[in-house]
Amino acid sequence: MRLSAVTLALLVLVVPAAAQEDGPPTVTAADYARAESFLRTNTSALVTGATVQPTWLDGERFWYRNTVAGGAEFVLVDAARRSREPAFDHERLAAAVSREADEAYDGLTLPFTSFTFSEDGQSILFDAGDRAYTCRRDGASCTSAAGGRGARGGGRAGGPPGRRGGARTAPSPDGRLAAFIRDHNLWVRDVASRQERQLTTDGIEDFGYATDNAGWTKSDRPVVAWSPDSKKIATFQHDARGVGNMYLVSTGVGHPTLEAWKYPLPEDSVIFRISRVVIDVETAEMVRLQMAPDQHRSTLCDHVRCRGGGWADVEWSEDGKKLAFVSTSRDHKDAYMRVANPETGEIRDVMEEHVETFFESGYGMVNWHMLAESNELIWYSQRDDWGHLYLYDLETGELDRQMTRGDWNVLQLRRVDQENRMLYFTGAGREPGDPYFQYFYSVSMDGGDVTLLTPDSANHTVTLSPSGEFFVDVFSTPVVPPRSAVRDKQGREVIALEEADISQLVAGGWQPPIPIQVVGRDGETTLHGLMYKPTNFDPSKKYPILNYVYPGPQSGSMGNRSFSASRSDKQAVAELGFIVVEIDGMGTPMRSKSFHTTYYGNMGDNTLPDQIGGIRQLAAENPWMDVDRVGIWGHSGGGFAAADGIMRYPDFYKVAVSQAGNHDNRSYEDDWGEKYQGLLVEYEDGSTNYDNQANQLLVENLKGKLLIAHGTMDNNVPPQNTMMVVNELIAANKDFDLIMFPNRRHGFGSEPYMMRRRWDYFVRHLLGAEPPAGYEIGANRRPIS
Repeated sequence: MRLSAVTLALLVLVVPAAAQEDGPPTVTAADYARAESFLRTNTSALVTGATVQPTWLDGERFWYRNTVAGGAEFVLVDAARRSREPAFDHERLAAAVSREADEAYDGLTLPFTSFTFSEDGQSILFDAGDRAYTCRRDGASCTSAAGGRGARGGGRAGGPPGRRGGARTAPSPDGRLAAFIRDHNLWVRDVASRQERQLTTDGIEDFGYATDNAGWTKSDRPVVAWSPDSKKIATFQHDARGVGNMYLVSTGVGHPTLEAWKYPLPEDSVIFRISRVVIDVETAEMVRLQMAPDQHRSTLCDHVRCRGGGWADVEWSEDGKKLAFVSTSRDHKDAYMRVANPETGEIRDVMEEHVETFFESGYGMVNWHMLAESNELIWYSQRDDWGHLYLYDLETGELDRQMTRGDWNVLQLRRVDQENRMLYFTGAGREPGDPYFQYFYSVSMDGGDVTLLTPDSANHTVTLSPSGEFFVDVFSTPVVPPRSAVRDKQGREVIALEEADISQLVAGGWQPPIPIQVVGRDGETTLHGLMYKPTNFDPSKKYPILNYVYPGPQSGSMGNRSFSASRSDKQAVAELGFIVVEIDGMGTPMRSKSFHTTYYGNMGDNTLPDQIGGIRQLAAENPWMDVDRVGIWGHSGGGFAAADGIMRYPDFYKVAVSQAGNHDNRSYEDDWGEKYQGLLVEYEDGSTNYDNQANQLLVENLKGKLLIAHGTMDNNVPPQNTMMVVNELIAANKDFDLIMFPNRRHGFGSEPYMMRRRWDYFVRHLLGAEPPAGYEIGANRRPIS
């Protein structure tokens, strides 16, 4: 990767610090304001050219919105012709929009961030405010009408809306129809005529069709899989009968509102089941698959509809004559690959895989695929401790060959080129350097070496063209800003797009986090993370340490390995006089399967042995780190780990802030605990296999300062998780602090008030200073300085 002069400058940047007089430190409102300047709301505008998110069009073309000094521009790229040009005449179009809207705009501050092209490609359509606009690309004219077009995010106009009449819809592949749920039954709407037809009639409460409810998350969108020809819908009847309820009660004047819905727990004998069906859209004829109901499980996430996609583990053949799916056991240890005849409902078992812990079909994407034309099955497995692709015979279920191998992971199978028998996928751990950096590869299905298509040593985000002939590659590291380019399917760069400019950040004193490596609990495995130092760092001082933690098991503390001007408030809180450390400990994904399952069945581990061991190693190497003053914080799973940390290791962690923690997974959704802890087992003495992860059983150990926070309407991690810990802390006569956020859901951790209280807590109890009274984060926009 080429390093610009700006990049080299920031990598060696040292900001001198003023010496502090002896005595207790002081933290002022000015210090908080300076810390606040390092939050994303203040730093993101100081970076240009960093975000390239292509919207692909026909003919190997795409557009993207590029941030530049003074605003943003829209760029149109033709990969086949190797051209890059403005998507429209920005200044003339701004003038036309200004006249139509009676409001002043210029070419870099247009009132939209997304648009669609008209059918002839000569106009763009977008929403602004409550009006829908159609403007000539040359700026010659611009008209508007009341009401939005739903144009955001599309390539061309006229696509079916995602929500109409209050119900979310699932569009058919040809765009003519949209499926939706009404009164527990499945309906379709003709997009052009708006006519509606009912497809099912026997859906009832708790036994409806296409229901999107996993307990911890729910919506009114239908969970369906359309056949490629748009003639059939595969879905299920979602059986919640006998499943226990979850209850939340609002806060307000007068009578509260009760929110109740089905939410299964690990202790329940009955959880959600799905009875699979196929529906003929034209005739409404239903075929029920000839099998018992499946447990509400998938091979990828803790729902049957996974983030970023539709119904997971279901796939139609191109001709619509076969329907492939995977049935997963309640404990995730068994996966059964099956093929159904959608005309008769007949089921054929192809193969199965059993694991001792939990089976997963990929990282963020289901990687198995049915190749009906060649009678083959691509299967993903970690059977040799690493995630790889295997080729099976679809009829016999016999293994043909292993297509990738080695001590590294296939992450996402992004394209299957059946004609040329080539696979294109992302992977990690194969190249030297950070094992979490993602790269793009290809390999022949018929054997041969894996080919690296993204050579730069960095984390690559790849977006393929519809044809697969080209892809956009955006690559960076936590310390090196992004560069983007168009590459062909051989990996050759054909068009340079953007190179991020962070000179304004650097001019203001910004510095990148420091990549760190420590040794894991086993004494040999290298762990990776980031460390944040104050920009006015003084090596002669002793700094208290803050440990940000998210233990997984589905992700780690660091998260994305790409560049970011601000990674939440970690640099900001470091500015108040702390060293912040985040480590991806053993038990998190993207390494080997044995690494990922380090604490399977013992979720109370929470990677804490690796966090503590890593911090001790860093402190031994850096005398300015005060290992006698360590705090910990996190949200959700991190909130669980933070409270766990200060009570399980009270002599190491002195202060903790625990937000929205799932403190006992018996009171959290069934899929999470049963996947990573196992099915609930009660022993003769009354104990269970879940006792090793229950924070309320550790309260007697508390010595330090603990702040617990939760939203009273958290429908992901219900607040009873926190109340159980609070109740036992009271019973044990322990001092602690509590903030309950009325009517908040799960995401209150990003609220300025929570952030300020967290800063205050660490400043007061770990730094030993009094924070400024009533400081309000976000009251004024503060540029970095």
